Amino acid sequence: MVTTDFLWLEITGKCQLSCTHCYADSGPSGTHGTMRLPDWVDAIDQAAAMGTRMVQFIGGEPILHPDLPALVSHAVDADLRVEVYSNLVHVPDSMWEVFRHPQVQLATSFYTLDPAVHAQITGRNTMTRTLSNIRKARSYEIPLRVGLIDVVDGQRIEDAKAVLSQFGVTDVGVDRMRLLGRPARTACDASELCGRCGDGVAAILPDGTVTPCPLSRWLSAGRLPTTPLAELAARARDIAEREIMPALPHACRPPCEPQCNPGCDPSMTSPGGGDGCRPAQNCNPNQQCKPQVNPCKPDVSCRP
Repeated sequence: MVTTDFLWLEITGKCQLSCTHCYADSGPSGTHGTMRLPDWVDAIDQAAAMGTRMVQFIGGEPILHPDLPALVSHAVDADLRVEVYSNLVHVPDSMWEVFRHPQVQLATSFYTLDPAVHAQITGRNTMTRTLSNIRKARSYEIPLRVGLIDVVDGQRIEDAKAVLSQFGVTDVGVDRMRLLGRPARTACDASELCGRCGDGVAAILPDGTVTPCPLSRWLSAGRLPTTPLAELAARARDIAEREIMPALPHACRPPCEPQCNPGCDPSMTSPGGGDGCRPAQNCNPNQQCKPQVNPCKPDVSCRP
């Protein structure tokens, strides 16, 4: 059976923002899809049974889904580590209690300290609220990582990174805008992918579709709940290997996250078992498949 260490659970396409770079094309008109609470609970149970270690709830904005607290609780009860990727625009008091569980961590995207530029990117003037909730998360000592996305000129990324550091946020990554979804030049462009999709990871979309990762959403392996998750995850890995990996030269594969294992190679095996790019419990399993700033791109055609 294919080992899937990490799963993205995209529980909604609804979001308060309309970010210009959104790969999922989420926004206020988005929906929660066709997956219902029992479907997501069953998916989490199947994930735990097949050895998954961590799930990440994403959207859209996952906090807008009324079943998020129940789903986080169920994942925790299944002994899974949980990350919630939120825009942190609005966090009800009840959600802070959910996030303070020791098996739960938070992630968010940030862009700039310039309110006008932030509004240009997100479609709303929400920079102050997001920053306030970043500080609140740190005051609660909730593990938090932040992705700084370079979307437009004049964002002053390094200044934003410095302020986040002052807030106590030490896990900060920087990436460029991926031309997928809303900013896409074509319906699907595999050259925008990092090259590790499906490698011990998979994504479940709001309609139950399983894909190698949320960014490769046109590469469908099938759909829950009609097909078992383990089978769909295996298909997703095969699709990624067939559609992406053969066209990506080994020398151009993105480097592993330094904090995970400096100098490791995707083909290496770590001393503790598992592949060399996913070696440590303290390393987020999703780190090596998040989009990387990678000048080497696979030359593959996408098949919707």
